[in-house]
Amino acid sequence: MGTFKIKGGVPLKGEIQPQGSKNESLQVLCAVLLTSEKLRIKNIPEIGDVKCMMKILKDLGVLVIKNGIGDYTFQAKNINIEYLNTKRFREYGKSIRGSIMIAGPLLSRFGKVCIPIPGGDRIGRRRIDAHLTGLKLLGSNIYYHNEYKYFDLRINKNNLIGEYILMEEASITGTANVIMAATLAKGKTTIYNAACEPYIQQLCKLLNKMGAKIKGIGSNLINITGVKELGGCSHTILPDMIEIGSWIGLAAITCSEIRIKNVNWKNLGIIPNTFQKMGIKLEKEKDNIYIPSQKSYQIKKSFNNAILTISDAPWPGLTPDLLSILTVVATQAKGSVLIHQKMFESRLFFVDKLIEMGAQIILCDPHRATVIGLDHQYTLRGATLNSPDIRAGISLLIAALSAKGTSVIQNIEQIDRGYENIDKRLRILGANILRMK
Repeated sequence: MGTFKIKGGVPLKGEIQPQGSKNESLQVLCAVLLTSEKLRIKNIPEIGDVKCMMKILKDLGVLVIKNGIGDYTFQAKNINIEYLNTKRFREYGKSIRGSIMIAGPLLSRFGKVCIPIPGGDRIGRRRIDAHLTGLKLLGSNIYYHNEYKYFDLRINKNNLIGEYILMEEASITGTANVIMAATLAKGKTTIYNAACEPYIQQLCKLLNKMGAKIKGIGSNLINITGVKELGGCSHTILPDMIEIGSWIGLAAITCSEIRIKNVNWKNLGIIPNTFQKMGIKLEKEKDNIYIPSQKSYQIKKSFNNAILTISDAPWPGLTPDLLSILTVVATQAKGSVLIHQKMFESRLFFVDKLIEMGAQIILCDPHRATVIGLDHQYTLRGATLNSPDIRAGISLLIAALSAKGTSVIQNIEQIDRGYENIDKRLRILGANILRMK
């Protein structure tokens, strides 16, 4: 496993261009399986999870041509559906959670699909009921093979059949899977309580360009009229809003001056406002975000003078992927904040490492942590850390960059899964960070 060696406490300065969205990329890559025609996708990030998904597509028989940096053409003309029965696929498929989203496209186009229980971050229970229930309502039979721990989905008739689907949770990947399956189903599908994050909106826009008939984009009520086939088109991935939030948090805690270029403000939702509640100054410059150097940032209290609570919620609420970063940022704020992670019960467990570094945090229970800010009066201390998942990993990296002394972060492959060339990009801003094998 690789490691990062970081000498912290150095203010950074410069401009940064955010990578393409990890979450959108994984959905869009699965959508190429819906057609035999060519799809050109731009702004794909060169990160671990995306590379793994592209490997799965290639092994399935998808033709992948690299046109330039982050620019690829895909053609799923000659698909080897039997590859899904191999040990090789089960190993790749269970390594990332996004692999489950091949189920909808392949089931709808070929009538059968095998998928292992997906892997991904170890942040608590991550059910796949939304996927399986939605596909079952569309007409799929589902069999579970306990020996190899994979699901076998098959259609009895020639097509999936449109249906009314009330999702018990607004699962992003579950919504994506069902939407993709429904595009080629016979008749009309209505999905209520659908996720409506920008990733889902982008997926629907892509599918409509391919010839799908999807209405209600951006709402939690999606109507899809199935078509016989889909065609090719081109699509550009949005900038990654989680990475944008990471750069904002990094700038604040390290007292740095950073300009984030081309952020696509209209798709950031309440992310900028949430950081402003933490007392962080940020300015809108056309489609850029400018964060000036701040020696202090004061957490705002609620209107009734209660301690500020920051919690995750389905879009347009705050994405849970930013709560780890906000927790780190709060350690050097002036004031206190309650971080409430509603969705995953293991995501806050990394705070014990922050406490080891000198942070004042009370882990109330698996879902809540109270952070008492140090207001840069007492700096965090360098430490040897381990990256448990993508977001905790980048959060510990941000903490290490603000800490006094040297830190070593192990298991950095977790960070590489979601952040493209993070050490090189940080060095451009002036960070003292070294990648070691």
